[in-house]
Order: sequence, then C-alpha cells, then structure tokens
Amino acid sequence: MSAAITVRSCDLLEDFHACVALQREIWGEQDLEVEPATLFVVAAHTGGQVLGAYDGNALVGFTLALAAVRNGAPFLHSHMTGVRANYRDRGVGRMLKLFQRDGALSRDIRLIEWTFDPLEVRNAHFNLNRLGAICRRYLPNLYGITTSPLHRGLATDRLVAEWYLDSPRVVAAVSGSEPAPSSLCTIEIPNSFDDWKVGDLPHVQSMQRAIREQFFEGFAKGYAAVAVSKTSDASRYHLAPWSDF
Repeated sequence: MSAAITVRSCDLLEDFHACVALQREIWGEQDLEVEPATLFVVAAHTGGQVLGAYDGNALVGFTLALAAVRNGAPFLHSHMTGVRANYRDRGVGRMLKLFQRDGALSRDIRLIEWTFDPLEVRNAHFNLNRLGAICRRYLPNLYGITTSPLHRGLATDRLVAEWYLDSPRVVAAVSGSEPAPSSLCTIEIPNSFDDWKVGDLPHVQSMQRAIREQFFEGFAKGYAAVAVSKTSDASRYHLAPWSDF
C-alpha cells in the first residue's frame, strides 16, 4: 500500500464528477447504467457517504453509500465501491471500508450493507474473511442483464453483505484476525469458473442456477455465509447458523 494514499470525504462537485469518471473507467457500462453525479450529491447531503481514496490529488478509489432505515434503525447501504485497476491489491479498498466504518460509528450507525456477486470469490474473501461481514440473503438477477463487460451476459445475482460494525466478529476481523472456516455446509465455486465465463456461457449459467439454489437452501435453514476458503481446485463458502454471530 502506498503511504501517499489517503481517504477523505468527498464534498465538492468536482469530487463527484471525478467519482463518475472513475466509475466509467472501472465498469465500462453504457451511459444509461452509470450512476450520475447528482446521485453522489444527494447521498452526500442526505446522510449517506461519498468517500474518495487519493494518491496525491488523483482519485484512485471511491465508495458511495446511501442512508437507509430498517425496522426503525438507521443503516448505510454501500451501493458502490471501486478502485482503479493499477491500485488493486494495495489495500485501497480496505482503507475505504475502514474509513466508512469509523464515520458510521461516529454517527451511532452500527450496520452497513452492500451487495456483491457470489461468483466473485475474491470479493467474498474480502467481505467475509477480511471485514467480518456475513450473508443471509441472496437476490437473484437484482439489476437485470447489464451492459457491463464484467458481467458477460450473466444474471446479476447478488449476496447481501451485513457488516455489524461493533460486533466481536467485525472487531476481530478489522484487527487482522480472519474467522476460522468452520461450518455445517459448504458451497463450492470451481477455480475454472472465470475461464468458463469467457468460453462457455450456457455452462456458467447452469452452474449459477445450481449455486443459487444451494444458497437458498442454506439460508432457508437459518444459516449464513460466514467465511471463504480456497484449495487448488475450488473456493468454498462456509455456512453456519447466523444466530452464532
């Protein structure tokens, strides 16, 4: 991680436009699916968060969160987090999330949620192992079929990450202690999945449906996805009773 990288709140129109430009660069979506600068303005002025990671004066990552309420309790929905390609694996995403956590706790907000693609196991490792989030909900094709080249025509299935900011699990994770992958059941994602995405979309779609059903079955039993482990041939989600966390 570069010592020059800093994280701060974005408050100016020029900050928001820079976030939109970086969004276009990262996801490559068509204009209809790009979140406009006005959404960043609204989030920043209505209790949400817009945070930027900067290398000097250059924006290299951002996160956009919206204010939300469930059962009378406030939380943040972290709608979008992106890091410029040549700054990934340098701790920028973690810096953004920890700054986001500190800001939420300072306002007595104890939960942040976001969604992610269950097939992207690197994201799953970051969310569950490194941050201590858990997942209890699976949303099939949440955004429909998009123009993003990252999705490759697949349904936009999403897991909902629940990040309980001051829970013992999260406190341990952000201190560097990853959870042990003990579980009652596992869901396997073959390491060859990314290759299949490129050359065998029907096969990937079939496997996506099978994985979706396994998550539905596990969540219906009261389990949560709590960790990810990796072997030479596959990555595995570990599910355990969510009441334990």
